[in-house]
Amino acid sequence: MLGMVSAALRVPEIRKKLLFTAAMLALYRLGSQIPTPGINTDVLEQIQGRFQAAGALGLANLLTGGGLSRFSIFALGIMPYITASIVLQLLTVVVPSLEKLRKEGEVGQERITQYTRYLTVGLAFLQSIGFIFIYRTQSADIIEGFTLGRVIVIVATLTCGCVLVMWLGELITQRGIGNGISLMIFASIIAGLPQGVQSWWTSPDRVFQVIAPFLVLAVTAAVVFVQEGQRRIPVQYARRTLGERMQSGGSTYLPLRVNMAGVIPVIFAASVMAFPPTIGQISNAAWARDLSAFFDYRGAPYLIGESLLIILFTYFYTAVTFNPVEQADNLKKYGGFIPGVRPGRPTAEYLDRILARLTLPGAIYLAAIAAMPTVLANQTATNFAFGGTSLLIVVGVALDTMKQLEAQLMMRNYERFLK
Repeated sequence: MLGMVSAALRVPEIRKKLLFTAAMLALYRLGSQIPTPGINTDVLEQIQGRFQAAGALGLANLLTGGGLSRFSIFALGIMPYITASIVLQLLTVVVPSLEKLRKEGEVGQERITQYTRYLTVGLAFLQSIGFIFIYRTQSADIIEGFTLGRVIVIVATLTCGCVLVMWLGELITQRGIGNGISLMIFASIIAGLPQGVQSWWTSPDRVFQVIAPFLVLAVTAAVVFVQEGQRRIPVQYARRTLGERMQSGGSTYLPLRVNMAGVIPVIFAASVMAFPPTIGQISNAAWARDLSAFFDYRGAPYLIGESLLIILFTYFYTAVTFNPVEQADNLKKYGGFIPGVRPGRPTAEYLDRILARLTLPGAIYLAAIAAMPTVLANQTATNFAFGGTSLLIVVGVALDTMKQLEAQLMMRNYERFLK
């Protein structure tokens, strides 16, 4: 890996992309430190710890690199854009017009991207209002002079900050190395690493201090193993006649990953499980407080509910992103077939059966990774901030980025540096 990075820095074009990516990420981290106008910073410092705990708000704060707890201009981070992207991706399955756009290639994808941006603005607007009321429940003095004009300024600042973050992510994707949105989440999580190390170092539980580094290494190895794990379905292509030329058949494979859904089910499940605590924080009704206490992030109901939702979302999202019928039709169209399986519907049923068997261990793996920080926090006196979900995102983004960097080097005939 070090040889690959060293080789990339010797190529002027790739070096320029790497420097551009680093500059955009630095600008993003700078914006996460600038407080929103109209916020009482003295009061904010007193309640920051409530947003740095585990649970839904803790996850949101983690994915924004602490911007939420600081109520910065980038407090929303990139989460509204991710939510909008997931919603549009799911709608393309059920809305015929969006499905038609998806099949139109680059032009249709550009239209869907534009719809995603519009939805991001709407979600950012609604989330800004929601976070204002959540902060108001923590302290009535958090906003200096709670007037309609002040609220409009704060909502406009947070919404524009989200749009700016979205633009920075798209710039990284177009002109830098790697996926810009993923790299911004990566930078946000890495920014919280010192706090996680400090929490581990100051933990009163000595046993936990000893086993924590080995646990991190074990989880990292498990994440790499599962992320790279795949079932290779052999595919054989028959000979075809193209004009006056005879094209010989060949053999390849169709890779089916164990975890095809990535970290999306974890984010979805955490967002859904955030509703009961959020209602309890906004409302003073007795039933709302009881509901929030029942679904406390440290309790068994929250862990069980989150795990079940992760498993369900994993199956659902995998079914959306991988269509066995479409894959079988494409194989049949190009003269490919799976040895021992008839083309067409039998191939689709075979792929669906294999996919269902692969998804179950992947879903259980995601649920276990997501529940691990809470279980550790319950068993020890330490809030293990840099937990399984963080490692899942960091390792996944790092692997994808290194693969893209490797592809850039191979395009420029630098194979010798990859050995």
